[in-house]
Amino acid sequence: MESEIMNVLLVHAHPEPHSLNGSLAHFTVQHLQHSGHGVQVSDLYAMQWKATLDTGDDLAFRAGEHFDPSANSKRAYDTGMQSADITHEQEKLRWADAVILQFPLWWFSMPAILKGWIDRVYACGFAYGVGEHSDTHWGDRYGEGLLSGKRAMLVITAGGWASHYAPRGINGAMDDILFPIQHGILFYPGFDVLPPHVIYRTGKIDDAGFEQVRKELGQRLDTLGTTTPIAFRKQNAGDYNIPELTLRTDLAPGETGLGIHVRQDPA
Repeated sequence: MESEIMNVLLVHAHPEPHSLNGSLAHFTVQHLQHSGHGVQVSDLYAMQWKATLDTGDDLAFRAGEHFDPSANSKRAYDTGMQSADITHEQEKLRWADAVILQFPLWWFSMPAILKGWIDRVYACGFAYGVGEHSDTHWGDRYGEGLLSGKRAMLVITAGGWASHYAPRGINGAMDDILFPIQHGILFYPGFDVLPPHVIYRTGKIDDAGFEQVRKELGQRLDTLGTTTPIAFRKQNAGDYNIPELTLRTDLAPGETGLGIHVRQDPA
């Protein structure tokens, strides 16, 4: 079953356009457009994206004023005084039905330029700091928020073998490595997060291997709208004690670790 027609934002972070990542980004755009989807691209290196969140992001900031990253971010967002590049990326996120973050896994995380995109575009009042706090509701986050109802997926390249990232692999399980991104960056502001698409042993991919990689990526793109999301537990749906935000003792009793925040009975 193929996905319904969607608006898709591809946020791509690799400095070399003729790299594997660059080729896959080009393939993704062509494949999605051929399937009828609307596509926008944020090629961060090509855009020369400014990665550092600073006083320049608040156009109303005055020299000598104390800079509070969250407070200034919220003021700029609320008053329409954000740097224009931030506002433009937020407009893309509002437009998108699905967002793909594509990047090489560098030092167990995303490239700094992509983290800087998150730091600046995820303004206070936009991606966090929204919703009311009460005895039963602790802000609109972890399954709620401005980006709820949208889908997100990571497309990642890694130099190591799949076994290196297996549950008993030396690098740690890939699901654990990606938890801060998938749960903390994507699920937090409301995205339905799809299982990641990871391409391993990138340095060993020959022409035949590249065709297989494209085929497998195409299959994931074709099911972007139908793939079942990761069953992360929603913060305000009753699974967590509020305001402590600890998982109820009757859920995953005696267990700890990142896995307890994923429902094992997603139905």
